[in-house]
Amino acid sequence: MAYWLMKSEPYELSIEGLGRLGETRWDGVRNYQARNFLRAMSVGDTFFFYHSSCPQPGIAGIARITRAAYPDPTALDPESPYHDPKATAEKNPWSAVDVAHVQTLPKVLELGWLKQQAALAELPLVQKGSRLSVMPVTPEQWAAIVALS
Repeated sequence: MAYWLMKSEPYELSIEGLGRLGETRWDGVRNYQARNFLRAMSVGDTFFFYHSSCPQPGIAGIARITRAAYPDPTALDPESPYHDPKATAEKNPWSAVDVAHVQTLPKVLELGWLKQQAALAELPLVQKGSRLSVMPVTPEQWAAIVALS
């Protein structure tokens, strides 16, 4: 099993929203490196659900992968904000995964606080210039964050 961190704007999908839905598709990733991380995920992998681009960015919960990567249908939908006019049914460069809610944290672990934790110094999230929406988390980093939460 691998560990990940995936970011979403709460207005798009929040950990509370995922809790209400139970399970949904994680789509709209339009960065090749982040897409490659989606493609590396396996059913059963878990991830920290990170709220981004909001007043209180941080880790808000935990979720799990329930379906491995498949072609992202939003790339083909002209009505979607994630539409890619170059994508076709035969050649869709983008991927999605299905995810399920595991746990909503009682308190968001804010980015500023995470940056102060020595055990997380190598976590890509706290590295200067790291803006990926999907990133790996080592087992040691995972354990440290779970212990801190």
